[in-house]
Amino acid sequence: MKILHTADWHLGKRLEQFSRLDEQKEVLNEICEIAEREAVDAVVIAGDLFDNFSPSSEAMELLYSTLHRLSNFGSRAVIAIAGNHDSPERIDAPDALAKVSGIIFVGFPNAQIRPFETKNGIKVTKTDVGFVELQLPALASPLRLILTPYANEIRLKTFLGVEKAEENLRQMLQQHWQQLADAHCDDRGVNMLVTHLYVMRQDDPTPPEEPDDERPILHIGGAQAIYTENFPAQIQYVALGHLHRYQTVSKQPCPIIYSSSPLAYSFAEANQTKYVVIIEAEAGTPVAYRQVALTSGKKLLRGRFEQVDEALAWLDENQDALVELTIVTDNFLESSDKKRLMEAHAGLMPIIPEIRTKTSATSSDTTRELLQQEGRGMEELFINYFKNSKEGKGQAPNESLLGVFKEILALDEDDNI
Repeated sequence: MKILHTADWHLGKRLEQFSRLDEQKEVLNEICEIAEREAVDAVVIAGDLFDNFSPSSEAMELLYSTLHRLSNFGSRAVIAIAGNHDSPERIDAPDALAKVSGIIFVGFPNAQIRPFETKNGIKVTKTDVGFVELQLPALASPLRLILTPYANEIRLKTFLGVEKAEENLRQMLQQHWQQLADAHCDDRGVNMLVTHLYVMRQDDPTPPEEPDDERPILHIGGAQAIYTENFPAQIQYVALGHLHRYQTVSKQPCPIIYSSSPLAYSFAEANQTKYVVIIEAEAGTPVAYRQVALTSGKKLLRGRFEQVDEALAWLDENQDALVELTIVTDNFLESSDKKRLMEAHAGLMPIIPEIRTKTSATSSDTTRELLQQEGRGMEELFINYFKNSKEGKGQAPNESLLGVFKEILALDEDDNI
């Protein structure tokens, strides 16, 4: 049995002012070509199909047309779960039509798939809450899937019927997964678990890297980290979504893999190679798996220069990339230099000025004068500064911190009056 594992498509995502939709069309076409070339029997997509709860019509059309192609007219199973960027209701919405093509959408952790069969031989032979067994065309062994889409900790406990709020999430999920594995996952089928959560090894002092856009899943009302020790021994492969860099979290009790996003979606992912994973599985034996690199889409590159001419030469060498440029200056970036830089590259993000020194006597007046010349407000500059600081790590300041900054700004203005 051959299975393709992918995740974190984030359809409709933009990078600053740049749409990534054309790149997404290219890379999803590449994924379809890989599925066809490898003759895979099933495709699993481990969450974050869309980039937000209200995707554009173009993003939805791209998803459904891609999944229809991947399904190969109901002869290849496609299983897609919701991630933290998805609306579970929206993921579930096309389910009735999708089943005709062998596409299974799972939006909620307590979902139970109704049995169905396609004309080309995909058949649901067994279901439970968070579990489905599939019989695939021309294969003797069934494919068993434990499916846990993303939900925050409170909702996960509610969905899975946990009455005690203080119950440890890891223990709760471990019990839920183990019960399903004990009931349905013997060595006469291929057993997989698909989820969209933050997973790490309990004994690893260096947890897996999180992309900037994904930090809220853990730290702002998200679900706590799940340990690799929480997965059942019967499972032969854990297909993860959420983290955008390919990584093998552990090989015990089985390969536990983040397949990566298909494109680099933030500059924290600059120069990363993106992948899908091809799994070759047999009942009762360890799986074999391998990465297949994706080549579509623009690279994301960061550059930091003290001389504008050096920056211009670097921009000229990287015309096919999306670039983030920092210019180090003593005062501010001259408008003529800024114009030269902006006209030199079509994929240039807003330029980040890095000031070496600051005047003290008239700092407030000087700052306002510079901001007027740059055409940027004090609040916008603070947000950009925070996003590029060690504290921000790519995230904009929250409303509370922004409120404090506005109060300080108002006090500064009063003092100058």
